[in-house]
Amino acid sequence: MHACQYILYRDALKRSQPERILYLAISDEVYLDFFQEEIAQMVVENQHLKLIIFDPRKVEVVKWIE
Repeated sequence: MHACQYILYRDALKRSQPERILYLAISDEVYLDFFQEEIAQMVVENQHLKLIIFDPRKVEVVKWIE
């Protein structure tokens, strides 16, 4: 559901503030459990999702995916 919300928000943001870049922030656990699956990778690629993967225990960004 988060990816759908991201896509809707990204498209709305393009109209009002096209210079802004939107990232979807997800925990490293979600990234490793779900976003490594082929279907998730397909959505990330097809929708050009920009991701920020973070470690909530350390409160730090682990990886940026443009």
